[in-house]
Amino acid sequence: MAIILLLVLSAAEIGLVAFEWQKEITKREWSAHRLYACVGELLLYLGMLILPGIDFGFRFKLLAFLLVLRCLVSGILRLCSRKNDKRKRKGTIAAGAVFGIFVFLLSLLPAFLFADYNGRPLTGEYEVKECSAILTDPQRAEEFEQDGSGREVPIHFYYPEDSGQKGLHSLPLVIFSHGAFGYYQSNTSTYRELASHGFVVISLDHPYHSFFTKDTDGKIITVNPEFLQTALEIGASDRPDAEIFPITSQWMKLRTEDMNFVLDTVKEATNAKPDERWYFPDGTEKEVLSVLARINPEKIGLIGHSLGGATAVTVGRREDISAVIDLDGTMLGEELGMENGKVVYNEQPYPTPILDIRNEEHYQACLEAEKKNEPYVNNIVMNNAANGFVTHFQNSGHMNFTDLPLFAPALAEKLGTGKIDPVYCVDQMNEIAVSFLEYYLKGQGTFEVEESYSEK
Repeated sequence: MAIILLLVLSAAEIGLVAFEWQKEITKREWSAHRLYACVGELLLYLGMLILPGIDFGFRFKLLAFLLVLRCLVSGILRLCSRKNDKRKRKGTIAAGAVFGIFVFLLSLLPAFLFADYNGRPLTGEYEVKECSAILTDPQRAEEFEQDGSGREVPIHFYYPEDSGQKGLHSLPLVIFSHGAFGYYQSNTSTYRELASHGFVVISLDHPYHSFFTKDTDGKIITVNPEFLQTALEIGASDRPDAEIFPITSQWMKLRTEDMNFVLDTVKEATNAKPDERWYFPDGTEKEVLSVLARINPEKIGLIGHSLGGATAVTVGRREDISAVIDLDGTMLGEELGMENGKVVYNEQPYPTPILDIRNEEHYQACLEAEKKNEPYVNNIVMNNAANGFVTHFQNSGHMNFTDLPLFAPALAEKLGTGKIDPVYCVDQMNEIAVSFLEYYLKGQGTFEVEESYSEK
């Protein structure tokens, strides 16, 4: 629909040029025609709002602003040119139309890059609400800053609306960690689906590893350029383990410390008033306190995607964790060091029920390592797990285990998606996650997972 809208607006610009090209025209006449054209283009957009896929949402907000601005500017030019009978050059008229089409294209980029996505339908019985807070760790200085400030970790709650059926300390807690240069909303469909089934979900940001987030001063914190470049280089190269391990171990240290800090701080706050480590933006304190009071600190699950999955797996060795889901993450936190140029892996039995969901390429790489009897960290962890489950989605790519293909398919494809239908993949993944966590955190139902999933 964005293409149709662009073609319609472009046709209006070309039509104006064709009309004015037939004769000599004064600046006074041109300013009137330009005003009529701008108003007409705005009305065309408003009229096309009845079509599916065109709205006032963020995808078309820039275009709507541009069309209104063009009307205002054209109105001012009309007032200033009412007595100007000088000839308007045809080249200038044509250049104006070309420029107009170009700015239309720029303003519609969000509509081309992002899909008309409003979330997935919820299957649970509860409506879902959201709130947020920021936790400051006074024991850790922010390594990406030079001012000695403590490490800040934003947390975002997704929780079932209180229906009167759930009381104090009754809801299991699930904590989610995003992938490299991801952000807290990377798997919103998963959080909301879990919350609709009676879980409290906390999605945490890893500042400077996150695409963007905000600190307690309201400043936007973007991904650290060095981290971004290094992550992309490692993902696209075949560098030796001896070079990669020191880098990834630092990443994992930062992320596991973030998750452990959030876990400990949230658990404390379920039974005591939050202390000075808590910051509540936009007056959310009362809402956050209400959610904290409903969390069962004895029933905690962890999930993560990519580097976030690796984080969840490593932190999941804690005794107070009841279940872990790794969404296509290489379990880098289980790599303990280097010895004689080879990685040393953690071969201690994995104590927590764990579900490892892999994409097609990752699954095949694990199989190939097993056939060649080569060590691979995910295989080692899962083979040593007391309750370990492995599955994969046929024809899936790494980003298919996030919501990105649903709202930004072009970007997701650049970062890595497969041929699988992204809606099917996300919905099936969420269904599996709900079933797994309901069994291990609530003791409800049974849990079984197929070796692989594909579209029917």
